[in-house]
Amino acid sequence: MKKYLVSLMALLALTGLVLLAADIDGTWTAETQGKAGPVTQTLTLMSKGSALTGKLDNGGKGGPADISEGKIEGGNVSFKVVRDFGGKQVSQEWKGTLAGGELKLQSTGGRGPVDMTFKKK
Repeated sequence: MKKYLVSLMALLALTGLVLLAADIDGTWTAETQGKAGPVTQTLTLMSKGSALTGKLDNGGKGGPADISEGKIEGGNVSFKVVRDFGGKQVSQEWKGTLAGGELKLQSTGGRGPVDMTFKKK
């Protein structure tokens, strides 16, 4: 009986992780204030297990950039974006949480820590 209960709890936990990962798939947007006014940033994500892939379009020059090293573990999300600005590689790390239809992320690198809240389209 104890083995059955432990197996059931493990199955429920795994199902919950899969459901959270599935909720992240899709297009997310956040609006930030740029020099010339509001800028919409678009994050397109796809999960496969705990792996996360996609693109980040910051609404500026250079177009969308691929994300790398993407992970989703429970409600925790992390990935990296490397952009080329005139021959200079700038790397940003993004970490945050997925909860209640919002993806709250903080980026480090580039211009320093920036907090953003993305909403699913």
